[in-house]
Amino acid sequence: MRVLGIETSCDETGVALCARDADGAVRLLAHQLFSQVDLHAAFGGVVPELASRDHLRRLVPLVRATFAEAGVAEGEVDAVAYTAGPGLVGALMVGAGVASALAYAWGVPALPVHHMEGHLLAPLLEDPAPTMPFLALLVSGGHSMLVRVDGVGRYTTLGDTLDDAAGEAFDKTAKLLGLPYPGGPRLAVLAEEGDPKRYRLPRPMLDRPGLDFSFSGLKTAVMLAVREAAGDDGTLAPQTRADIAASFQAAVVDTLVARSLKALKQTGLERLVVAGGVGANRELRRRLAEEVASRGGAVYYPRPAFCTDNGAMIALAGLCRLGDATADLPTMQARPRWKLDELAPPREAHVHH
Repeated sequence: MRVLGIETSCDETGVALCARDADGAVRLLAHQLFSQVDLHAAFGGVVPELASRDHLRRLVPLVRATFAEAGVAEGEVDAVAYTAGPGLVGALMVGAGVASALAYAWGVPALPVHHMEGHLLAPLLEDPAPTMPFLALLVSGGHSMLVRVDGVGRYTTLGDTLDDAAGEAFDKTAKLLGLPYPGGPRLAVLAEEGDPKRYRLPRPMLDRPGLDFSFSGLKTAVMLAVREAAGDDGTLAPQTRADIAASFQAAVVDTLVARSLKALKQTGLERLVVAGGVGANRELRRRLAEEVASRGGAVYYPRPAFCTDNGAMIALAGLCRLGDATADLPTMQARPRWKLDELAPPREAHVHH
């Protein structure tokens, strides 16, 4: 069985082919990705209209390149999976439109996929892959979530973002420090040169019950620190910038690690999956690996290329949901807001664990 996956939820155009062998094992046959970072850099953030137009420009060539890389004839698939939400509505509609048109032309089903389910399942492409149930820490530009995963489509959100997500806080803090877009990864690099203990920044929500996240207060504390440290001309000394970056990163990592350990203890689970763009942060990975291992647990990650948005995770989710396919004509779905808890298990699961 083969599924073509298409991802266009924000500013990355991803296409991939995944296959399920006779023994149930999943293989990634090929994947292509185009990032729009350079396109949006001049504006300091994603411009939705430009993102939609660029997806339209890139998708068909990327689909052709993916089939060529896999050595598979175009259209030789059992379904076309696409990100139906959450995301930018215009960008989602481009992916949904292309996927539905290809599915109709090839006479196969089009499968709408939840973007966050793709992130949750992405570590299943790795070796070793985590077995379910597991706890997932999903940290990206738009989401900071702790999710209990008991199976495909069996998700329980334990903690969610109350305001700014971790990735959003990284990007906004990077902007305060004068770093170019995309700021999050650049801030992480700068933090390696700084002293994480120089600035005492808050660890939001850790003194409160529950497992929710909030990073707006931390962002405000950084803004005040920047104002106080800036010279008469409004600039920061290079070492001061690095120290603020390191202190901010330490606050975020401490918060994510503490919440994850608390959730593991509450659920009694031993396996932690870390997914989403912030999951590629080296300091977060180091701390989680250290802390979880010391408690007898294990941490699983997608490879760094699959932490950010990509087509492979959508193709994999499509494979898992082949049982939901119908013979009806493809109908486009674009849901900019779509809660993970609304998902149900597929009628037939196709991933071998």
